[in-house]
Amino acid sequence: MDHVAVLALFDRDMREDARPDGPGARVERVDKVVRQVGAEHDWNGVIWSDLDGPGADAAIADQVRYFGKLGREFEWKLYGHDKPENLGQRLRDAGFVAQPEETLMIAELGDLALDAQPPEGVRLLPVTDREGVNLVADVHEQAFGTDSTRMRHQLLAQLTGDEDNVVAVVALAGDEPVSAARMEMVPGARFAGLWGGGTVESWRGRGIYRALVAHRARVAADRGYRYVQVDASSQSRPVLARLGFQPLTTTTPYVHG
Repeated sequence: MDHVAVLALFDRDMREDARPDGPGARVERVDKVVRQVGAEHDWNGVIWSDLDGPGADAAIADQVRYFGKLGREFEWKLYGHDKPENLGQRLRDAGFVAQPEETLMIAELGDLALDAQPPEGVRLLPVTDREGVNLVADVHEQAFGTDSTRMRHQLLAQLTGDEDNVVAVVALAGDEPVSAARMEMVPGARFAGLWGGGTVESWRGRGIYRALVAHRARVAADRGYRYVQVDASSQSRPVLARLGFQPLTTTTPYVHG
């Protein structure tokens, strides 16, 4: 993989030319900033920027004022190669709080082995309705120890909207939900995004996460996508590397509000 070329393609497809990730949200392009704006439970934030040193602080202040008037907490999604090089420090100086750093990992679907299956006794259930969304959200709260209210709202809106851009799946051991994940597919883009792969602690290390990655990758391949991308935590990065994903840069959410 040509890392420089693929990263440039990712920036163009998924950031500079971003589309809303759900019904009710909109993407706005203001000067050298691309942002998504939605309701309170939608993801609100800056997706892409092309800033120079002299103009960075003013651009940051503009976004703080804009989302402040809306009464929205928002995120500035910073990538390791974004300019200026001290943009993270400028965001902290403006009152943003950095969340844990993750690694942007990308794989070309033609290079992945997509035959991984869940372990014996575990089955994958496609999520299509509110009951399934609740299973996904419950698993995420157990796996990550975080509140899933926003994700619950957003996933239900995506699944019940007019566009077929999201695939969600929950792994069941008998009737017990033990792992869950979703995939977002932007029409016209070459990248499908794998999100939220989480397994409850007692079921980790049994190949369920790997099976969920393979399941979603097969769907992406069937729908004509060339790449899959993940914002990988330190826990998932080794698994993804063994599957053939390659690290291209880091990504850090900076939250304000």
